[in-house]
Amino acid sequence: MSDAPQRTQWTTLDKDLNRISQLELATAYVSRPLVAPGIALAFIVLAGLGAGVFFGGSAMSMVVIAAAAFGAYMAINIGANDVANNMGPAVGANALTMGGAIVIAAVAESAGALLAGGDVVSTISKGIIDPAAVASSNVFIWAMMAALISSALWVNLATWVGAPVSTTHSVVGGVLGAGVAAAGTAAVNWPTMGKIAASWVISPVLGGVIAALFLAFIKAKIIYQEDKIAAARRWVPVLVGIMAGAFASYLALKGLKKIVKIDLQTALLIGAAMGALAYVVTAPLIKRQSEGMENRNKSLKALFGLPLVISAALLSFAHGANDVANAVGPLAAIVHATEFGDFATKVTIPTWVMVIGAFGISFGLFLFGPKLIRMVGSQITKLNPMRAYCVSLSAAITVIVASWLGLPVSSTHIAVGAVFGVGFFREWHMERRLKKSAEGRPAEKRIAPEERRRRKLVRRSHFMTIVAAWVITVPAAALLSAVIYLVLNTFVG
Repeated sequence: MSDAPQRTQWTTLDKDLNRISQLELATAYVSRPLVAPGIALAFIVLAGLGAGVFFGGSAMSMVVIAAAAFGAYMAINIGANDVANNMGPAVGANALTMGGAIVIAAVAESAGALLAGGDVVSTISKGIIDPAAVASSNVFIWAMMAALISSALWVNLATWVGAPVSTTHSVVGGVLGAGVAAAGTAAVNWPTMGKIAASWVISPVLGGVIAALFLAFIKAKIIYQEDKIAAARRWVPVLVGIMAGAFASYLALKGLKKIVKIDLQTALLIGAAMGALAYVVTAPLIKRQSEGMENRNKSLKALFGLPLVISAALLSFAHGANDVANAVGPLAAIVHATEFGDFATKVTIPTWVMVIGAFGISFGLFLFGPKLIRMVGSQITKLNPMRAYCVSLSAAITVIVASWLGLPVSSTHIAVGAVFGVGFFREWHMERRLKKSAEGRPAEKRIAPEERRRRKLVRRSHFMTIVAAWVITVPAAALLSAVIYLVLNTFVG
């Protein structure tokens, strides 16, 4: 009888401990989504404190500290949204794991930003606003601050919705809106804005067409050949050579501005030399790798795996070299105007500012990148190494073609447009094959129109969401920037 109260006591204690254990699990589950924002906030605070150390003692140091914090916030959003375009296809094709993609992209993006990032940027972002129309350095500082805040908020919203947007266009919209609010519509360079608007159509269409053409070539020359392995030995080294040549030209043209200025003709000669070298090196390697492989598509995927990973890393390096300016360009402009009391059309980016941009992009990719990587890599259309390779190759070639034609293009629009191009080509190709196979069949054995619609290979909901986000990026960022500028000018200007 004496043991009964003790057993009751132990039972009650077990129940209480179980409740505490469940509470701890629930707390851990609830707090898990807050880890990434917490780390991001810590980096933003550190960026601001770092700016205070480098820029301390000035009456305007608080402005620089705030600008550094918002620059870090913008860099995080670029990493979360823009980098997915480079790594998404490789992850979607299972050539890279998510963790591997994040590590490679973080290293390549940081290296591109720090080693080859442009040391001089246009403070008026591609000549959108006439500097003569800006009344004073104080007005200029708040306009740049508004552009930085609005573009970061817009990219953050787009990432949350799941739409890969152009961070360049977000900054353009931010500068446009703040410039109009500060100096009126007469200060805007409308021909430049017209070219940027044209790039909304040119970039994705050009990227999609080039990717689709390469996929058609691979299908005709390799996949549908009777001896796939022999065809792959002949053509994969050629495709790798084209890739090496395209990326060598791309990096020479866009990614090495800090080291040396190279014109288009020289960049193409460098590309041709590197392409020939890559072909000579790759041909025996592909021959050795393909020995003993079965004559099936699965074997072909293995041959495209390593070139796809290398192309994704090169894209990330070039992206870091170019797009870091979107994060730190307005910040560098604010630092210059605060330090010297005037504003210039071009300024030098301090090293500490470039570090904020480089590490911010890496943090954003690591903390928030997987969502957009999955979107680009697997949710728009199904990718394999051959299709993903066409996307990466298209991204490099399209930039070179656009530079030759003098057209402003967006790397985001090119990459995502290439994914759409691959998907729509697959739809067209499948429809063609279905019609061909249906010829001569009885009507009851043909595939119904409803079934054909169900087999669409590009998700229309994602297509409409992304296109809508592209169309409204500049006006949305501009409106947001104008409102922020007016608020800043009213309360702290």
